[in-house]
Order: sequence, then structure tokens, then C-alpha cells
Amino acid sequence: MTQDSRALAPGEVARLLESAAAAIRAEFAALADDVLAWHPAPGEWCAKEVLGHLIESERRGFAGRIRLMLAGNEPSLEAWDQGEIARARRDCEHPAAALIAELAALRRDSVSLVAGLGGSDLTRGGHHPNVGHLRVSDLLHEWVHHDRNHLRQMLANTQAAAWPHMGNARRFSTG
Repeated sequence: MTQDSRALAPGEVARLLESAAAAIRAEFAALADDVLAWHPAPGEWCAKEVLGHLIESERRGFAGRIRLMLAGNEPSLEAWDQGEIARARRDCEHPAAALIAELAALRRDSVSLVAGLGGSDLTRGGHHPNVGHLRVSDLLHEWVHHDRNHLRQMLANTQAAAWPHMGNARRFSTG
């Protein structure tokens, strides 16, 4: 039987946000734009689109919603169409350096926001039309999870790009 983990403190979340951004920067620095714009399958996001999604999630979802919760009493939180926003952003066409710079600017502000949260801030909340009541604490933990889920997606894209070129070395991975 496993024991539940404890909730992460805002300072820990801030450090995890920084570490995820550092891992993304490192992966993007290691790859050429054409690899970052490669789609592993029709309808799946390339690494640049994943990064664009993280940027919009930070702006609209995480930091944006936390700021609304801190500013108002139980505000209504808007839903947004992730696919529509991704299509409108057209991140495949943008240089990787521009996307990394956009994330870096947002993340600096977000880390400062999160690191400055106090205990009473964590219980402030709002109402989302699809998932119901959310607290700041809920969003902090989802943010950590979300970053790592999409970092894993970016890494999987790189793995998928390497796979056809592994020759017989693929047998190490299949069995």
C-alpha cells in the first residue's frame, strides 16, 4: 500500500516550474527547427506546438486563473479551445528561439507569482464551467503535472524521430 504524498509548497512548485522550463530549453537547444516542427503522426502536435500549448496554458490557464482567483471572490473561470488556439498560433512556422523566449518571459513572471503565494492564497478559488470548483492549490499541482506530461510528449516526439534510423538497434527496445 502506498502512502499519499504531501501537498507541494509554493516554493517547491516554483522550483519545479523552473526545472521544467530548463529541460524544455535544453531539448529545444539540442534540436534543429525541422525536427522540432516534425509531426509524429497526422493530427499530433510537433514539439513547437506542444511548447505553444504550454505557453497558452500558462497564460490562460495556470497563471491567468490564479491571478483571477487572487483578485476576485470565487470568479468564473473561462474554458478555452486548445486545438483552435494551437491552429491560430501556427507555432510550427515560428523559430524555436522565439518560442523559448516567449515561454521564458512568461515563466519568470509565473515563478515570481507562485513563489509569493501565502497559505491563505492557496485556498482561494473560482468556478470552471467544465470541472467545477478549483482552488489555487489545485492549479499549482495540475501545473506541475501538466508541464511534465507535455515534456514527456516532446521527448516522445524526439524518440519517434530517431526510431526509423536505429536499424537493428531497435531490437534493444522491443524485447
